[in-house]
Parts: sequence; C-alpha cells; structure tokens
Amino acid sequence: MAPLHAVVEQVTRRIAERSEQTRSAYLERINAAAAQGPVRAELPCSNLAHGFAACSGSDRLAVRGVSKPGVAIVSAYNDMLSAHQPYNEFPAWLKDSVREAGGVAQFAGGVPAMCDGITQGRTGMELSLFSRDVIAMATGVALSHEMFDGALMLGVCDKIVPGLLIGALAFGHLPTLLVPAGPMPSGLPNREKSRIRQLFAEGKATREDLLEAESASYHSPGTCTFYGTANSNQLVVEVMGLHLPGSSFVPPGTPLRKALTEEAGRQVVRLGQGEGRTPIGELLDEKAIVNGVVALLATGGSTNHTLHLPAIAAAAGIELTWDDFSELSAVVPSLAQVYPNGSADINHFAAAGGVQTLIGELLDAGLLHADVKTVAGPGLDRYRQQPFLDDGELVWRDGPAKSLDTDVLRGVDDPFAPDGGLRVLEGNLGRAVIKVSAVAATHRTVTAPARVFDDQHDFTAAFSAGEIDHDVVVVIRNQGPQANGMPELHGLTPALGVLMDRGHQVALVTDGRMSGASGKIPAAIQLTPEATAGGPLSRIQDGDVIRLDADRGTLEALVPDDELTARQPARGADPAPFGTGRELFSAFRQAVGRADQGASVFGQAQPQVRV
Repeated sequence: MAPLHAVVEQVTRRIAERSEQTRSAYLERINAAAAQGPVRAELPCSNLAHGFAACSGSDRLAVRGVSKPGVAIVSAYNDMLSAHQPYNEFPAWLKDSVREAGGVAQFAGGVPAMCDGITQGRTGMELSLFSRDVIAMATGVALSHEMFDGALMLGVCDKIVPGLLIGALAFGHLPTLLVPAGPMPSGLPNREKSRIRQLFAEGKATREDLLEAESASYHSPGTCTFYGTANSNQLVVEVMGLHLPGSSFVPPGTPLRKALTEEAGRQVVRLGQGEGRTPIGELLDEKAIVNGVVALLATGGSTNHTLHLPAIAAAAGIELTWDDFSELSAVVPSLAQVYPNGSADINHFAAAGGVQTLIGELLDAGLLHADVKTVAGPGLDRYRQQPFLDDGELVWRDGPAKSLDTDVLRGVDDPFAPDGGLRVLEGNLGRAVIKVSAVAATHRTVTAPARVFDDQHDFTAAFSAGEIDHDVVVVIRNQGPQANGMPELHGLTPALGVLMDRGHQVALVTDGRMSGASGKIPAAIQLTPEATAGGPLSRIQDGDVIRLDADRGTLEALVPDDELTARQPARGADPAPFGTGRELFSAFRQAVGRADQGASVFGQAQPQVRV
C-alpha cells in the first residue's frame, strides 16, 4: 500500500485546521451526552411507562428494567418509491436480530421520502432539496424520546440518506448504522431510454413509446440502476464506513439482502458495548468525509453531493468547501463508467468488483485514509471484503483485487481519466459546479450567445417552437435555493441533447440543480450567488456571449465588468408561490444558505459559546 497521497493529506489537514473550534465543540457536546448513559433510566415513571406501553413479552421487561440496549429504527419506507418499498419487511427482521444480540429495537419514527423521478419538472420538485432538512428534523424527533442507545437508519434515495445522516449527527453519541435496500434488476439499457427521450423531444416518438421505455427501465422494487444521487449515496456512505462492507448493491428480495439486514441489527448492539463503542459523531470525522469525497470523484458521482457532503460535514462540526472538492479532483483518477458516464448500470459495476475493488485500488494508491473507524470495526481495509452466504451463514471473503470488467471499472494504473468527475468553475458570474465525467472532451469548452429564461418550461416551449437551433448557452436563472428551493432541471436534457446532436455548441448555466442522472451536456450548475440574491446571473441578457471552459475551470460573461454591474438585476422569483405545498416552505426559502455551503437551513457549523 502506497503512503497517503500528499494532496489528500494536505486537504484533510486544512479541513481539520479550519474546523478545529467547531469540531471540538461538537465532540464536547456528544461526549457529554454519552457520559449521561441511558437517559431512560432516569426518566420519571410516567414517561418511561409511555415508552414501553406498546411492548410485550421480554421486550417489555427489558425496556422497563433498562437492562438491555435500546435501538431506534428510523425508516423512510413508503411503497410508492421503488427504492424504499423493500423496507416494508426490514423492521421485523431488525427487531428479531437486535433481540438475538441482546437488545430491544423499537420503530422510533418514519421520515418522508419523495421521489425526484416523479416530481421532475413539476412544482413538487421545489420541495425536494428542502425535504433533506425536513428529514433531518424528523429524524431528530424520532430520536428525541431519550429511549435509545443506538440507531438504525433505513434510506436510499437522493435527499433521504443525507437527511438521515444530518439528523443522526445531532445525536452523535449514539452508534448508528445505515441499512441499504439494494438496486432493482437491470432493465432497458439507460442509453436506449435516453434515445427514446430525445426522439420524443423532437416529436419523433409518441407518449406511448416513451412510457413503454420508461416503464421498462423503472420496472420493479429496488433502486433505479443508473448512477445518480441514490446510488452515489450508497457508494459514498459505504466508503465512509457507515454500511456493512459490500452491502450497498445487494438486490432486495434475496437471501443475502435479508442476512445483511439482520447482521446490521446485531452489529449496532455490538457497537454500543465496551471499548469497541463507536458513536457516529466520532466515526464521521475529517478523514471519513475526505474518503467520501474521493469515492465520489473517482466514480463520477452525483453533483448533488457538492451540496449534501458539506451539509453532512457541518452537522459533525466540520467545514468542507468546494475548494476541497476541486483540489482532490485534480489528483483522484476516474475509475468507473456507469451511466450517465458510460453504458453500464450499477449492477454491472457491482459485478465488475464494485465497491470492494474500488476501495482496494484507492487504498493501494494512497488516495483513501485507511486508519478510520467504521461500523464494521477499525480500519477501511476490511471493506476490501464482500459478503457471501456459506450454507446459510453470512461470511466475508476478499473481493476481486482487480476489475473483472475494465469497460466499467478500472485500476489507478489505467484510469478512464487522470482526474475526477467533478470540477468547480469560477469567473465573473460567480462559482458553479460541473460534472465532466460524462461530457466528451470536445464539448468541455463552449463559447456562445446566451438565451435567458426564468423558467425551464419557457425554454422547452421555445425549443418546441423552433426558436433555438444554433450555438447557445441556455441560462435558466432564479432557480436557486432562495428563489424556489433549487429544483433539479433534468427535464432539459433531451432538448439540449438534440441541439448538441445537430452539431451546435451547447451549454447550460443555472443557479438550479441537475439530476445525478444528467450526462453529456456541459452544465454549470448551482451557480452562487444565485440570481434571486442579486448575483451576476440576474444581469445577463439575451445575446451576451458566455464562455464555459471546464478544462480551465472558468465561467465568464464576455461583457465588460462595469457594464455588467451597471445593469439593473432582472426581477426575481415570485416571493410567495402557492400550490403543491410550496407555501409551507416559505420560511425555508428565507433561511436557506448558499449552495457552496450546502444550501442548508441549519447554517454553517458554529462553536457553541458558553456564557
């Protein structure tokens, strides 16, 4: 194993230095909470009686007598999301396995879980990013009863896993495992689905053709198989040591999936005992956060994690910046090509060696911290192993040291690209993020006149009317967190892809987000400061030439600075949108922070001042 890469070491050290006060204050808080022991032992009798009123048998006696560890189950189950439908069975399995390990598990609470696939392009998408912080608060409510010594978090999709983590870190003194559910079987190849989408955008395919393709792609319980935010969640969380090794991409409805779920229940009890006690607030330190970023970059994961990882880090008292992503991206090679970065899906990635081979490659190259705490025990080396059933018994064996399919997964000595899949852009329009892992090298620099829209549907209408059939930088503004909750704009992809395929230079610039499924279009997204807050994007006009250069890391309006600043900002978004529940989130829009700080309503990590 090579020594730790100098840049990885430097970035980690700088994160620790800038976070010293906030991290120390956070650890002080959770250590004080841990020192109190099981709080339920001190609850007034009436309070405690409410806590075990619904229990029966040995569980009732154990909770009443405070004689066994109490484990909270917090779940994002609903049967509308294919990824979360398998969680229906998990609580019963977990209760049995926790009881077998000498504890008592109770279903402490459910959290909301919305599907970005359903709300894509609809007004409900304006609730999506804010749902992360709602989930964090709902997790806090579930754990606030002071009945628990550990926790199990059940969630998969886009905002759900980050929300569960942020909520769990508020109770960082508790050992906590995340329990995945696994992907659905491979369906219609993702590239074929994208082809049908583009034909539909051109009017060359019917709605029935499109629905047939979509339903052949999303066809059963389990996570969607492209490498979007949901599967990025699973991979990143496993590399951070919060899943059991090799558990992220085991399909639902299989004996191995059930065995891993049951083992998670037993393991959370072990993590709360003796010298091996591992609270999540200690596990998720600067090294674990950097490991998560490295894994994201090495696989071309979702741009949404440039929002989520800073927000998760802040919940643990750690300040993670876009500059950290950028510096790491310069030295972390691209090792995976999973759609939209390639033609393979997440099941092909797992079959090629998956997370275990990836971790082994990155560890051997000195690109991951090996000396970390994990829910499986000390050290990331144990995550080179993958799970198997041997005569019904769960065992771990070494995974493939080298990729079994180099079209999908490669080693550090033969990467798909020498650097990572995400980059930060800077210039006179502000700072933005671009995902380059799916963008051809010939499309990474675009200089073209702007066509400005304040709504994605206005662009779609203009495209359908034949108004846009030339080189263009499409600007969609007033889509930031303060404006309307920063919706994903994935619905733009088919039309933009048509323009690119016609031979035009095409790029997107927006203060909104793109789905983790978005691919070949160079898209400068999450631009900050956002237009609604008076950012430079609010002063861009039709015809202004914009240059996006992903190779140089620049985003510039080729307009004299004095002319740009002299312009009046365009009118912002409607300050009081109604419908689809948006009026319930007006307080969030007023409180939310900048995109480069995680777009959170909780604010940056601050040391607690004692008076």
